[in-house]
Amino acid sequence: MSATLELTEALISCRSVTPADGGCQELIAERLQAIGFHTESVISGPENFQVTNLWAIKKGTAGDHGKVLMFAGHTDVVPTGPLDKWDSDPFTPTIRDGYLYGRGAADMKTSLAGFVVATEEFVLTHPNHKGSIAFLITSDEEGPAHDGTVVMCERLQKHGQRLDYCVIGEPTSVDLLGDMIKNGRRGSLSGKLEIRGIQAHIAYPHLGLNPIHLAGSIIQKLTEIEWDKGNAYFQPTSFQMSNIHAGTGANNIIPGNLEIDFNFRFSTESTPEQLRERLEKALNDEQIDYKIDWHLGGSPFITGDGDLANALRKAIKAETRINTELSTTGGTSDGRFIAKICKEVVEFGPLNATSHKINESVNVEDIVPLTNIYRKTLEQLVA
Repeated sequence: MSATLELTEALISCRSVTPADGGCQELIAERLQAIGFHTESVISGPENFQVTNLWAIKKGTAGDHGKVLMFAGHTDVVPTGPLDKWDSDPFTPTIRDGYLYGRGAADMKTSLAGFVVATEEFVLTHPNHKGSIAFLITSDEEGPAHDGTVVMCERLQKHGQRLDYCVIGEPTSVDLLGDMIKNGRRGSLSGKLEIRGIQAHIAYPHLGLNPIHLAGSIIQKLTEIEWDKGNAYFQPTSFQMSNIHAGTGANNIIPGNLEIDFNFRFSTESTPEQLRERLEKALNDEQIDYKIDWHLGGSPFITGDGDLANALRKAIKAETRINTELSTTGGTSDGRFIAKICKEVVEFGPLNATSHKINESVNVEDIVPLTNIYRKTLEQLVA
C-alpha cells in the first residue's frame, strides 16, 4: 500500500460532514510537524457551526526572500445521501475493482493526502530547500464558506504573510488524471427578484395587476441579452433562472407578487456593478415595480500562463505524458478568496466524475501519480 493511499483511507474514515473536520486536520498536522512545520489550528464561526482551520508553514533557507508555495484544500465533505444506496459504508474506505470508495475520495481527501506525502518526500530529498511550503486547510468549503478560507486569508493578510503560488486540490481531471487544471474561475452573482402586482379576484382582472403576465416579457428580454463575449480564458457571462414562484395555491386569485431566483456566472469582462445596472435598466425600461436582493458569491479570477501553471503542466507531462488543458469552467471554489492575496492560483486533482455522488471513488492507480505531480511541482518552484 502506498503512503498516500494509506493516508487517504485514514482521512476518509474521519466523519467530516461540513462543517465538521472529524479529526482530519489533526492527522495532517502531526505528519507536517514531524518534518519541521509550524502548525496552528484556528476555530471560527458561531457555536452551533464551528469551523476548524489549519495553517502550517515550513520556511526554506532563503527565509522571507524565498518563494512561498501553499497547498490549500478542505477536509469537510457533503452529506452522504441515502446510506442504503451506497455499496459500502461511505466512511469505511473500501477498494473494489481498482477503485477506492468513500465520501471525500474524489473531493478532496486523496488530494490532501497527496499534498502531505509529496511534501514529506520533497523535504526528505531536499532538506535545504530554498523556498517555503505552506498549508491552508479548512472544514468550511462545502458549506456556507463564511468561516473558513476567507477568514484565514484575512488573517494571513493582516499578518503580512506573502504567498507566491497556491495549488488547490479540487478534483479537476475529466477523463484521465492530468487532462485538465483550473487556472481561474468565473464569478457568481445571485439575485432574488420580486415583481410586484396587485392581488385580486381572478373574475375581476381589471381590479388587479397580474405579475405573472408582467414577467413574461422581461424573462424573454433577460434571456436574450448578450452580457459580454467572454475572452481567451472565460466563456461569455451566463444568466440563468433557477426558480420561479407565484400564487397563493388557490385557482381564483390573481397573485400579488412573483419571485424569480437567478444567477450570473460572469467573466472578467463584466463587473458585478455592470451586471446589476444592466438588469435593473431592463426592468425599469419595462416600467415594472420590483425589488431585488443581491448576493455576490465571488468574483472571477485568472492566473494565466504563469510560472505555477507551467510548472504543474510540466509535472503532469512528465508523469502522465498528457498535455493538460487550462480551463475556467465549473462552479466557484475557495480560489476566489485565495486569489486576493496570492498572484498565481491553480486547482488540480483527481477525476471529478463521482464528486458528491453516491459511491464516490478514485482510481487507485491515479493516487501515486497524483502525489508525484505535486512533488515535481515543488521541485520546480521551491527547491
